[in-house]
Amino acid sequence: MSGKPMDTMPAGTTSGTPQVLLAHHLKQLKLPTVLREYDKVARECARDGVDHPCYLLRLVELELIDRERRVVERRIKQARFPAVKSLDTFDFTAIPSLNKMLVLELARCEFILRRENIIALGNSGTGKTHIALALGLAACQKGFAVAFTTAAALVHQLMEARDERRLPKLQRELQAVKLLIVDELGYVPLSPTGAELLFEVFSQRYERGSTIVTSNLPFEDWTSILGSERLTGALLDRLTHHVHILTMNGDSYRLKQSAGRRAAAASNGAEQNQATA
Repeated sequence: MSGKPMDTMPAGTTSGTPQVLLAHHLKQLKLPTVLREYDKVARECARDGVDHPCYLLRLVELELIDRERRVVERRIKQARFPAVKSLDTFDFTAIPSLNKMLVLELARCEFILRRENIIALGNSGTGKTHIALALGLAACQKGFAVAFTTAAALVHQLMEARDERRLPKLQRELQAVKLLIVDELGYVPLSPTGAELLFEVFSQRYERGSTIVTSNLPFEDWTSILGSERLTGALLDRLTHHVHILTMNGDSYRLKQSAGRRAAAASNGAEQNQATA
């Protein structure tokens, strides 16, 4: 006897019922869907006379589908959308100026592969944020990293990072996302420092990543937000070089919805009064 210790099998691999061992191995392999579904699928395959390779194929397909679902959910969470919106719930008839076919084409997300930008312009309440969120959701589902922010929040974040000496790190993170959505540019005037920091973000992403910008102001009024004709010209030069412009002027989409809800509530109230009269 040499006294050399004998190698031992990992815990959980030498004893226990097949079900316990299988559960242990599947957890170790990080196959939660197979663990959850293997018994039910086995019974279905036995009933249908399915052979072992097809049984295994069904399990692996379920695992892949569930894994992709979890990955998409993680991308959506990391994007920090204020709400999850899709094009299915957008009323294109309410905004006749919007090119529906272009929006549907953009939802295929090939513009991200081409590193093109989107600018949605229109008065308040016409659904610009909804469209931006829907395109962002489509990008997450297609496998792209997305980040959503308002222009004011982004500038605040940039200035805070500069004061804390972590601006380069934040700029690298913003440059790395495949699609950056900057909402509500034009609602809050920016300080000269804030405008320059925002310009740097757009400049660093130029021809490296796609950006969606929504604004309630036409291009000629952007100087009132950025405070400098030179900076505005340089910013528009970069944003509009490879761009799709969505024109979204019209009556407020939100006001229409609100009026519709009030009318429906009044109608229901009148019917209830008649029923109790």
